[in-house]
Amino acid sequence: MNNRLKTVFFLTLLTILLVWVGSILGGHSGATYAFIFALLLNLGSYWFSDKIILRSYKARNVSKEEMPRLYNLVEDLTLKSSLPLPKIYLIESDTPNAFATGRNPSHAAVAVTSGILNILNEEELKGVIAHELSHIKNRDILISTIAATIAGAIMMLASWAKWAMIFGGSARDEEGDSPLVFIIMAILAPIAALLIQMAISRSREYLADKSAAEICQNSQPLANALKKLHQGISYRPMNEATPATAHLFIVNPFRRSMMVNLFSTHPPIDSRIKRLEGIAELF
Repeated sequence: MNNRLKTVFFLTLLTILLVWVGSILGGHSGATYAFIFALLLNLGSYWFSDKIILRSYKARNVSKEEMPRLYNLVEDLTLKSSLPLPKIYLIESDTPNAFATGRNPSHAAVAVTSGILNILNEEELKGVIAHELSHIKNRDILISTIAATIAGAIMMLASWAKWAMIFGGSARDEEGDSPLVFIIMAILAPIAALLIQMAISRSREYLADKSAAEICQNSQPLANALKKLHQGISYRPMNEATPATAHLFIVNPFRRSMMVNLFSTHPPIDSRIKRLEGIAELF
C-alpha cells in the first residue's frame, strides 16, 4: 500500500473510531458537538500556527542578500517543484534540523537551524529543503490538521466518558450497553486515536522523502543528510523543542530513547534511509 493510500485508510479509520465512540457515549449528537469544537480549535491552529511556531523558536526572516547560498538553493528547488517561493527563516540553534509550516503553498515558510547549515554539504542541504517543500506541495499541514481534528474529538469524547462514569454513567447505560465496553472505550479510544494520528504523520514523512528524491533526481544526498542529522541530534538535542511541534521537523528533535521511538511522529531513521537507498537506482 503506498503512502497516499495509507493516509486515506488511517483517516477513514479515525472517522470510524469517532463514530463508534460517539455512539457509545451518547449517540451521534455527542460526537457531532465534540467534532465541531475540535474543528474550531484546529482551524485556529491551521490559520495561525505558523506565526506562533516561528515566534516560539525565535526564527527570523532572512533576505537573499543576507544568505545568498540558502536563498538561491530554495529558489531553484521551488522552480523545480512548481511552487511559489516560501518565506525563509533562520533559527539560531546548534541542533541540526529544519521544518516547513504554513496553511498552503501560497502562505508557506521554510525554517532551518544554523546547525544544519554547518554540517551539511550543498547536495545534502538540497535534499532536506526538497523534503520540506514536498510537505508544502503534498498539503501535509492540512492533512495533519484534519487528523488532529478527528483525534481531538475522540479524546474529548473519551474525557467526557470518564466524567460520566464518575457522575453516574451515560445515557447509553440506560439502553443496556455494557459498562465494560464503556470503560474500555474511555481508556483505549484516545490511545488508538493517538497511534493512528502518528501513523498518518509517519506515512507523510515517507512520502516527503520520496518526493524530495524525485525533485532532486537523487535519493542518496537526503539519505546522507538524515544520517548526519540523526547523529547531530544525539549530541545536541533541541532542548527548546516541544512534543506538540516535534512532528514538523525533518527528524525528531529529541534525543533517542525507547519511549521517544515508540511514540514518535517520525518513522525510524534507519527505515527512511533504507527506503531512500532502495530507490537510488531509479535516478
